[in-house]
Amino acid sequence: MTPPHTSQIPVVVLAGFLGSGKTTLLNHLLRNRSGNRIGVIVNDFGSIEIDAMTVAGQVGSTVSLGNGCLCCAVDASELDTFLETLTRPSARLDVIVIEASGLAEPQELVRMLLASDNPHIRYGGLVEVVDAAEFPATRARHPEIDRHLAVADLIVLNKTDRVTEAGLSEVRRAVGEAGGKAAVIGAAYGRIDPELLFDPALGPDEDDIARQLTFEDLVPEADRLHEAHLHAAYESVSFTTELPLSPRRFMEFLDSRPAGLYRIKGFADFGAGDRDNRYALHAVGRFLRFVPQAWPRQEPRRTQLVLIGSGIDAEALHKQLEGCREEQRNAPDGQGQDPGIIRTRQDTDATRERQDAGAADELERSMWGVLRYVRQPDDGAR
Repeated sequence: MTPPHTSQIPVVVLAGFLGSGKTTLLNHLLRNRSGNRIGVIVNDFGSIEIDAMTVAGQVGSTVSLGNGCLCCAVDASELDTFLETLTRPSARLDVIVIEASGLAEPQELVRMLLASDNPHIRYGGLVEVVDAAEFPATRARHPEIDRHLAVADLIVLNKTDRVTEAGLSEVRRAVGEAGGKAAVIGAAYGRIDPELLFDPALGPDEDDIARQLTFEDLVPEADRLHEAHLHAAYESVSFTTELPLSPRRFMEFLDSRPAGLYRIKGFADFGAGDRDNRYALHAVGRFLRFVPQAWPRQEPRRTQLVLIGSGIDAEALHKQLEGCREEQRNAPDGQGQDPGIIRTRQDTDATRERQDAGAADELERSMWGVLRYVRQPDDGAR
């Protein structure tokens, strides 16, 4: 079994205009963390850090920046200093959330994360929170909000309980147009399913006795996530196949993934493309990363993927993924030949050698489409 806390920690950027409900959503995540240890960077605008005061529970570690927007106040190397604090092995965190100031430019935060040289983190997505009740007025005063929605990976349409059905439909249409391919889910009081952002912990904290109490520990079980049926806001699609994937066709699928498909995670088997490794896949919004891993002993070689999104067509996704599988090349000799053509054994062997060489060249070229999304050892690793 993989030792805990050795993989890269996802860093999620939580953004949204002033009053959209970011802190409420963050508190909801902390109350329903499902055993995960969450590190929080709170970025308040102003010297009095109100948001930092209202973050529920001292879960894992909390770093408060204060005194201005994170995207304006620090550069990438300074952000790394804060991330370094939260990625120390002693912190044993499963996820880090940056709650951005309501006046921050979220695309700059994303840029800094992607430029980070911390080898222990990976980009976990930009979540843009929108106040459904105030969106038309906010957009009229601050048209730059369209730019923020355009770079989001997930849009949470919050405070839907304060809008009429007709009004909500219009806001959802406008947000969807501005957000492009981003998944859009509705919420009230910031209640979204945490599994949209991070996976449930495999087990309880190892130091349950020694650790400090978190806010989740204090909330009665009946008051937690279970009664809300939040999973109805999105759909999860699982795909498993024993046949290797065609690198070229699978990359074509990923490059053209449909609107609303927010996360893809799992392992891909590319067969002859790399017989030594399976490829762990992490996709969030437009971001994509492959991590080659040696095949575990005695584990069957297969592809296992989970796709999460809102408004996605599960049946169509299954068909597209089935079309990514490699075709078997075990046809008997002579099958498919024109019966009027008689080939000698030497001709057949020569033809097969040319075909095999051509197939090998094509496979190598198509694997480069995968490898360009593999982080190289010198890509900022220390």
